[in-house]
Amino acid sequence: MKVVILAGGLGTRIAAESHLKPKPMIEIGGKPILWHIMKGYAAQGFTEFIICCGYRGEVIKRYFADYYLYHSDVTFDYSDQNVAVYHTNAAEPWRVTVADTGLNTMTGGRIKRIKPYLSGAFMLTYGDGVSDVDLGQLLKFHRRSKAAATISVVRPEGRFGVADIEDDKVVAFREKSGGDVGWINGGFMVLEPEVLELIDGDASVFERGPLETLAAQGRLAAYKHRGFWQCMDTQRDKALLDSAWERGNPPWKIWS
Repeated sequence: MKVVILAGGLGTRIAAESHLKPKPMIEIGGKPILWHIMKGYAAQGFTEFIICCGYRGEVIKRYFADYYLYHSDVTFDYSDQNVAVYHTNAAEPWRVTVADTGLNTMTGGRIKRIKPYLSGAFMLTYGDGVSDVDLGQLLKFHRRSKAAATISVVRPEGRFGVADIEDDKVVAFREKSGGDVGWINGGFMVLEPEVLELIDGDASVFERGPLETLAAQGRLAAYKHRGFWQCMDTQRDKALLDSAWERGNPPWKIWS
C-alpha cells in the first residue's frame, strides 16, 4: 500500500527556517521531519511513498537524489572526475515518487494531482507530524469499518494551564491534559480510491469539502490513537521534538 505525504505547504508559523526550505525538510535531531515520518512507516512495512511537493519542492527532490551522499563517506577525486562512496549504510527499502503538485494548490488538489501514481487504497498523512500510531491496527480498523476513509484522531496536550473552578472560585491550577480537549484529525489516514471523486480540483481543501461530505454520509471512520502524537506547527513544537530526540529514545522512534 502506497503512502502519500502532503509536503507542499509554506509553513508560515515556523518562518525562521521555512523561508529556506519546505517545512517537511526542517530538521529534528539533524534529520528532516519528513525522514522521521518515512522511517516510522517503513518500520511497519510501508515503504512506497508519494511526496506531494509545492513550495521549495526542489529541496526535497535534491535530498532524495543525494540521499546516499548525505548518509555516507565520500571521496571526490577531481583528477579523474570520479566519486567514491563508502560506508553505504543508507540503503533504505524505499521507493519514493516526488511529485510537483503546484505552489498554491490546496491539500485536496494535491491528492487529486497524484491520482496517476495511485492504485487502490492508500495511506495519507501530513509532512509535519510524528506519532507512534500502530499502522497495522489502523489498517485493520479501516477494513473492518468498511468506510471510504479512516482518520487517526488524537487528543493533543494543551498549550496552556487549566484553572479548576468550583462555585465560581478557582480551587487549583494544573497543566492541561489530553482529556481537556476534543479529538482532532492527527493525519495517518487510510483512503479508498473513491474518495478522489469528491475532490474537485486544485482549490479543494481536503479537510473541508471531501472529509465533511464523507462524515455527513457516515462513510468516515475515526481510529482513536491514545499514544504519542506531535505536530511541528511552530518553533515551540520544533523545540519540544528536538528536546525529545536529544534525550534519547523519542516516543515516535519505533525503528532500530
